Amino acid sequence: MTPKSKSLLLILALPLLALSLALVPIHAAAYVPHQGDYFSYYEVENLGNGTGSYAGYSERTVITGTERMTGVGGDGIVSANYSYSDTWSNSTGTTETGSKSGDYTFSSKTFLYVHGTDDQTGYVNPTVWFYMNSSIPESGTFNLLNTQMTVMSRNYSYYLPSQNRDVTTIFAQGISTYQRNDQYGVFTATYTWNAYFDPSTGYIIGYSYVEHDTNSSGNGFTYTDNLYVTSTSYALTAAGVSGTETIAITTQSASNPTPASSDWTQYVGYIVVVVIVIVVIGFLLSRRGRRTPLPQHPSEPIRPPPPAGIDLTPKQQPPVQQIVIKEVVKVNCRYCGALIDSTAQICPICGAPRT
Repeated sequence: MTPKSKSLLLILALPLLALSLALVPIHAAAYVPHQGDYFSYYEVENLGNGTGSYAGYSERTVITGTERMTGVGGDGIVSANYSYSDTWSNSTGTTETGSKSGDYTFSSKTFLYVHGTDDQTGYVNPTVWFYMNSSIPESGTFNLLNTQMTVMSRNYSYYLPSQNRDVTTIFAQGISTYQRNDQYGVFTATYTWNAYFDPSTGYIIGYSYVEHDTNSSGNGFTYTDNLYVTSTSYALTAAGVSGTETIAITTQSASNPTPASSDWTQYVGYIVVVVIVIVVIGFLLSRRGRRTPLPQHPSEPIRPPPPAGIDLTPKQQPPVQQIVIKEVVKVNCRYCGALIDSTAQICPICGAPRT
């Protein structure tokens, strides 16, 4: 091969190299919180579908709150403030309202709470629930509180009720089992947690949590917790096609979410580059007196591996301590057996003293 031929092949190889690099999936580095970042949210917790001693009984809690980042240190420690107000009611007609606020810190490197929490109780060394490493690829894992989550899609179309539109999100799912032993009783609890995050910042956009509690005595109930943001300091990206969330959150196996149909648009740029390369190659070859065949190279783009299956075996799931529901303890009246608030002095049903 003559030096001139080598030079020409080098010229031809440069655009092909650029094209091959463009086809390799690249995820941006994880977003680091900034002072002033915030989101407000609307949350509804429901307890119902009772069996046994819980038959006919229900509870509902409506929460509005805000999480705000107030400072970021050089070591990655984020100072934050939380505030919320809630209204709790149950099927007996009891209603209570309350509010709470406070300061805490967490690490933007480990995602663990450092000093205090935003009123999270019942967990051992938990990670924050509202922020993830946005560079984690599909099938990668991370933790929310004490639950291991798996990234199911990095381009999932999620319907956001507060904006009445679909937005592009990172969709992650966690499925696990734990033993509940609290004021509600001793139960085997199984749950599915679907969470949706902003791909640019890693902050929460919404989540859906469903838990089923049962025991050998035939008692049980279903607990659900649904949250979505109402305002954010970070801009959300509109999804390519309108639609609603299609994940069946009550199943014990991961669904196969369908990414937004706008995926194909990201390849338009690649097609344009290919056309330009072909034109340049044709032009350069037409200038040569003797045509030299180009070397054959595979052009298959590098693709990420398919998502790995989720192992539901409890021993392979991270230890989940318990999820404590902010509710009033219920006890049975020693005289008539009715379920009453533990703070009541007399039974509202039969009038007998509680103790």
